[in-house]
Amino acid sequence: MHAVRALLLRHAARVSSLTVAEGRELRIAEIQTLAQKAGKPVKRVAAATFKQLFGDAVHQGVYVEVTPLPPWHEEELVAGIAAQLEARAAPFVLVLDGVQDPHNLGACLRTADACGALAVVIPKDRAAQMNATVRKVAAGAAETTPLAVVTNLARTLRLLKEAGLWIVGADAEASQLAHEADLAGPIALVMGAEGAGLRQLTRDTCDFLVRLPQAGTVESLNVSVATGMLLYEAMRQRVSRSSAR
Repeated sequence: MHAVRALLLRHAARVSSLTVAEGRELRIAEIQTLAQKAGKPVKRVAAATFKQLFGDAVHQGVYVEVTPLPPWHEEELVAGIAAQLEARAAPFVLVLDGVQDPHNLGACLRTADACGALAVVIPKDRAAQMNATVRKVAAGAAETTPLAVVTNLARTLRLLKEAGLWIVGADAEASQLAHEADLAGPIALVMGAEGAGLRQLTRDTCDFLVRLPQAGTVESLNVSVATGMLLYEAMRQRVSRSSAR
């Protein structure tokens, strides 16, 4: 429901139609109202129709037919950074170095959207790609935060440097704690894959590395949890700096 609502509120032009399972109308009354205001047709079908369409997938009684948000390439990414710098903003990009689990990718997209990231960057190979699971977990963020899919992550990081970003890698062995680093400027935050962390070439491309403080015995956090904590630290610093002006 969150993903459908976000689409109708922010990108209604990309929605062609909305289908509701009979018996769910009260739960999704707001969504139906948004669809009608946007001039989108609303169709009601038997609940069994959802079973025929989606099998055993868990659903909430509503789906839309939608034109997907087109993926970004390096050109759109660099142009977006340039536009924000020209507007005297500090661009903020999240880079995922080979995250494999679509649930983690969806969760990272959701938090990136909440923290105002310009885009999320992933490699084309050996990494989770956009699919239905990612869209559902992202709860609407997959329709609002561009996903840039690149063929050579190290080259892309160098392009981001040339565009004016500092490349900040997350590493559990880093000497510097995240709150001690300057994350309020134009940065690309790079997170490693589940278990393996950052690849060596990616690590070597970073300008500096940061880590989260830990007091327990667990060696590392889930990548989406660690991403959320670092994204919010960056946002905290940005809000603090903006308030101090």
